Amino acid sequence: MNSLHLCNNAQMIDWQDLLHFASLARTGSLSAAARELGVDHATVGRRIAALERTLDLRLIDRRPRTSPLTADGRAIAELVAGIEDNVEAIRRYSKSAGAGLSAAVTISAPPSIAAHLIAPKAAAFRADHPDITLTIAGVTRRAALDHGEADIAVRMSRPEESDLLVRRIGVMRFGLYAIPDVAAMPEDRWVFIGYDAALDHLTQQTWLRSLLAGRPIVFRAGDVFGQLQAALAGLGIVALPAFLGDSEAALRRLPTEIPSPTRDLWLVTYPDLRRSPAIRAVMDFVSETIGRSCPLRGADGAA
Repeated sequence: MNSLHLCNNAQMIDWQDLLHFASLARTGSLSAAARELGVDHATVGRRIAALERTLDLRLIDRRPRTSPLTADGRAIAELVAGIEDNVEAIRRYSKSAGAGLSAAVTISAPPSIAAHLIAPKAAAFRADHPDITLTIAGVTRRAALDHGEADIAVRMSRPEESDLLVRRIGVMRFGLYAIPDVAAMPEDRWVFIGYDAALDHLTQQTWLRSLLAGRPIVFRAGDVFGQLQAALAGLGIVALPAFLGDSEAALRRLPTEIPSPTRDLWLVTYPDLRRSPAIRAVMDFVSETIGRSCPLRGADGAA
């Protein structure tokens, strides 16, 4: 974002200083703010010190591991949050007011959906919409649409923000998979592949644990692609999204006594961005692409 100077009683406030302070207020430390902004922590420190000099206020208490806000800092943080919201609203308005289908659009989605469903169809989309440049961010966390991290997001739980435009576009189903040699083993000798402990709360991981019956998880990975590669190498049995597992010719889907879980998929954006022809084109593309692989109704007709 280009530097913006705000004038107040002849004091020139640099918007970049405010931006760095706002990030610190959200994250609680210089290092966390630096990661959020993609800069080093010394830059964050310099920007906040410059803002303190401009305002003639001490905004943070400088401690070894954290930088808690002072009372003045908390008051300024509330005001800055309002400015950020307004700046982001201006960005969205300018994007939605742009003429025609020429635009750059960023999509945030879970990594498996971004890499396995959306990216392979990007060439076909490009052929139909040569003036739209897509950026696809495969992330496990929720992209902050209100801070411009993405224009459109695919989420695996219904968003709670009341100001977002929300559309249910598909249902992710899961299955249990293994290579034939592993699948043919006696069930009491099965071993499993799962997520690392930090992701034990995920629906599919909870389902996998319900199937263990005393059998071990012998390998863990923080992403589905690491688990998939381990399964393809014959390490064990893995729970995968059906669109991913069914597409791997080397894997066999295994029957389970406990029905597999499902996750609703939601497409979200801001209503003012929806006015943009480019945003609408990308939303339709994402919705149709995911809907084909993750239909709202399964093969048995269940929603």
